[in-house]
Amino acid sequence: MLDDFMMRATLAGIGVALAVAPLGCFVVWRRMAYFGDATAHAAILGIALSLALSISVFAGAMAIALLMALTVNLLTGRGYAMDTLLGVLAHSALAFGLVAVSFLSGIRIDLMAYLFGDILAVSRIDLLVIWGGAALVVALIGWRWSALLTATLNEDLAYASGIDPRREQLVLTLALAITVAVAIKVVGVLLIAAMLIIPAAAARPLSRTPESMALVAAGIGSVAALIGLRAAYIFDTPAGPSIVCVAALIFAALSIAGSLRTSAS
Repeated sequence: MLDDFMMRATLAGIGVALAVAPLGCFVVWRRMAYFGDATAHAAILGIALSLALSISVFAGAMAIALLMALTVNLLTGRGYAMDTLLGVLAHSALAFGLVAVSFLSGIRIDLMAYLFGDILAVSRIDLLVIWGGAALVVALIGWRWSALLTATLNEDLAYASGIDPRREQLVLTLALAITVAVAIKVVGVLLIAAMLIIPAAAARPLSRTPESMALVAAGIGSVAALIGLRAAYIFDTPAGPSIVCVAALIFAALSIAGSLRTSAS
């Protein structure tokens, strides 16, 4: 069954959708969209370093993504606005990564595959990494779910409940780094933030509880992966961007439907 490249691509897309769903909800609730984007951009530098050192691309990307996220946490509130800090770090890391790639001699690298994903080239080993990473992210978020929700709702309430918001931020940081490393092969560095945000944003008006929002986001992400892959196969379009386009269309359709219901009532 796994000899079929479309089957492997489908399983990879669903795996990424499951990983990004709960994390994407917290990204939306905490207004951390640019934070996810900055962490994803930093992964290009990790890819360049991993190729230069002949180590796993997954390990290199996750290490640099985690370093970027920890750096942002450390520098936040030290004289720079968050959006300014993220802008400087994100674009600097992306630029240094692209420059580092240009110095790699004797190594063939398809930069477009890392920027926009190459889900159709997913191997069995890649599937193990993707689903292993997805399981780790879901387990990590599930383990800290209540504490993360409390810290997201109100920091003072979190302190009163014996919860350290900084610790929960580190949990999200770790989960985000793993997700970025897992999703690079599927949608690429430049589209990871889109898959984090769009399914969660689309699920928000359909959900009454945080748990249902995470489940609906996972469903929307999985549907986007399935339809996007089918559309890419039929119309010969890039698979990663096609998945994001479908997710965006679902978000637009649900937003319009919600607006019409509001107007009618």
